Amino acid sequence: MALSRLCWARAALWGAAVTPGPYVTRKLQLARPRAGLAWGAPRLFDLPCRSSNLHLSPKADVKSLISYVVTKTKVINGKYHRFLGRHFPRFYVLYTIFMKGLQMFWADAKKARRIKTYMWKHNVKFHQLSYREMEHLRQFRRDVTKCLFLGIISIPPFANYLVFLLMYLFPRQLLIQHFWTPKQQIDFLDIYHALRKQSHPEILGYLERVIPLVSDAGLRWHMTELCTKIQHGTHPAIHDILALRECFSNHPLGMNQLHALQMKALSRAMLLTPYLPSFLLRHRLKTHTTVIHQLDKALAKLGIGHLTPQEVKSACYLRGLNSTHIAEERCRTWLGEWLQISCSLKEAELSLLLHNVVLLSINYTGSRR
Repeated sequence: MALSRLCWARAALWGAAVTPGPYVTRKLQLARPRAGLAWGAPRLFDLPCRSSNLHLSPKADVKSLISYVVTKTKVINGKYHRFLGRHFPRFYVLYTIFMKGLQMFWADAKKARRIKTYMWKHNVKFHQLSYREMEHLRQFRRDVTKCLFLGIISIPPFANYLVFLLMYLFPRQLLIQHFWTPKQQIDFLDIYHALRKQSHPEILGYLERVIPLVSDAGLRWHMTELCTKIQHGTHPAIHDILALRECFSNHPLGMNQLHALQMKALSRAMLLTPYLPSFLLRHRLKTHTTVIHQLDKALAKLGIGHLTPQEVKSACYLRGLNSTHIAEERCRTWLGEWLQISCSLKEAELSLLLHNVVLLSINYTGSRR
């Protein structure tokens, strides 16, 4: 008996895998029933491989908990969507568009932040970005400006209820395109184009009135021919427009020589607010035209063929063409003409690019509705 106990003590000290006999095991278990670890039970240091299988680490517990919560949330969210779609179908459509709009706007914000971070780290200017990055920043800035108004009017207590009502009643004026239905996108773009078309006769009338102020006889003849072609519904050729670049670089049609009424009409043609002082109108027109000129250079470097159909239509609409009802190939053709004119102009001749919003789009096939 003493020899058996000596063997067991040695095994406990060195971790040897010694199995006691059944008689000794039963006797030791009966003699020490309250021991923390029974002599006959397997010890943790005897089963190093089994301990990891029996007990999860804290990190694994947290991951399993998060996975469980996410799964349950998806199940509850699916049931909630089915309930809305079954009992409130019209509200469910609005709810779905609103949630998707928030997701797209959040994705745009994250992408804009990545671009700005890249610009800051590598000391890159706006005009040095790629076309898609420049266009994304330009559009995101306009979207944030539009959303800023909603944020301001929702500051007072309980004003958020009024904001939701205004958003429902005036989606075109208060919401960005992410929150428009597909039908609203077409209808609202038609409305905006109709508003800028109202300024076209005023802009063309001003061009006719300044013809006598052009000192060069050849330029006066070219200006008269261009106005006559447009009035008769003819789409002007590229060389007809570029022949007048000298008129738009200085008096009387240079950017710094434009009158207040002409700048207001051009602002409406560019979908910019005309209700600003003259010096602010001139600054906004310069800035907006410069950005479009930089976009045109980046697009020429990329190539029109690399644009998706939606990108082509958006680019045409920004430059004055109502592309929602024009075939994609005709949009690409028109955009190619625009780029030929834009890339031929210098910074001092950007007034011609500003007027080109009207000159190149007014009589293009399919642009009138």
